Amino acid sequence: MRREDLGDLMAFQSVAEERSFTRAAARLGTSQSSLSLIVRRLEERLGVRLLTRTTRSLAPTEAGERLLATLAPAFGSIEQELEALGQYRERPAGNFRITATQHAIDTVLWPALSKVLRRYPDIKVELFSDLALTDIVAERFDAGVRFGEQVEKDMIAVRIAPDARLVVVGAPAYLADRPTPLTPRDLTQHDCINTRLPTYGGFYAWEFEKDGQEIRVRVEGQLVFNDVGQVLSAALDGYGLAFLFEDMVRDHLADGRLVQLLDDWTPPFTGYHLYYPSRRHASPAFSLLVEALRYQRPGP
Repeated sequence: MRREDLGDLMAFQSVAEERSFTRAAARLGTSQSSLSLIVRRLEERLGVRLLTRTTRSLAPTEAGERLLATLAPAFGSIEQELEALGQYRERPAGNFRITATQHAIDTVLWPALSKVLRRYPDIKVELFSDLALTDIVAERFDAGVRFGEQVEKDMIAVRIAPDARLVVVGAPAYLADRPTPLTPRDLTQHDCINTRLPTYGGFYAWEFEKDGQEIRVRVEGQLVFNDVGQVLSAALDGYGLAFLFEDMVRDHLADGRLVQLLDDWTPPFTGYHLYYPSRRHASPAFSLLVEALRYQRPGP
């Protein structure tokens, strides 16, 4: 294989994954016209069309999908091996991409990683905030963070946080002239602040459990967000009831700005885990990040 063939294949991979010449050019630090020329040259050399282009969209053809399926793991393996060479350096080094919710980034990832990154300036980390259950292999992330029950069985999972809990809260001003909900189903009579989850293509159904009975309630209200920080702000302003992480609202409950409801219906569940493919080579730099994040249970 000629050297330029490898570069052309990498260019095609970026365009196919981004489904955009513009985004791929930004990712590779080149121009859109150059990428277009490279892909057209590759198609001519192979004698097949790799991309279907219209004025509004771009997608791989069947041949393009087959080539992309071959390139992604091959280039991924090469990147991991190059990263692993960092063990021969005096200081650990590497570039890592991690997908997580904003709540996980704020409460777990950043507090731990900020200390590591200060000590090891050659380790670079991209934290990508996303509510979707991202396919970390297909999207070329090194790792992801999700709750324990959401992690696929073929992944290595490392616990990085204690058990979590979602609680129903509302501002006193909102509750002043409304009946207090006694069961989860009573929430359908209230204005609730919804969260849209991209993975499910709709609103999050609030989940409750008591004495082995599980209930999911699809609530309605005036507002919908895809960020829990905005949900909290709206709840504090009295726009309705919210279903939020207990650690986010603890201080507001203590000072009386929020009131907790349906406490006996919201037991804790398995907390955040860092997960990554079992075949991933654990370089010294990646191992440092994992150990910095690993949850240590409090002593007796």
